[in-house]
Amino acid sequence: MTAHVQPPVSRTLIERLTDWLQRRRGIGEMSQLDAAEFARIASELGLAPRELDALVHRGPHAADEMPKMLRALGFTEESIAKIQPPQRQEMERACSLCQHKIACGKDLAANAVADHYESYCNNADTINDLARTLR
Repeated sequence: MTAHVQPPVSRTLIERLTDWLQRRRGIGEMSQLDAAEFARIASELGLAPRELDALVHRGPHAADEMPKMLRALGFTEESIAKIQPPQRQEMERACSLCQHKIACGKDLAANAVADHYESYCNNADTINDLARTLR
């Protein structure tokens, strides 16, 4: 009797599937709320309901590019940790809602962030201000 050997599955594929399932679950939970409750939650988070809806649909990793961009621009872990929570949350919101994820991802992969980020990054002004004060 021969044993059936499963081909190895990429961990990133499993992680992506898990993320997708969690995002679908979150979307399902949010869709069960009535409009008033959804608006209340958005207000408590300092968001418009449409922004909260967009953030839920984009999932928990929607701002993963932000710390990568900061590192690519020369920020250390120590300087990133010094960003005040309200400012960091605003930067994460802006990154999560960004419409330029493809350009950002390409620049990160090519180590070309410094050459282009100011033309598309919603956080460019904040990053430039932080560079003057934290580095």
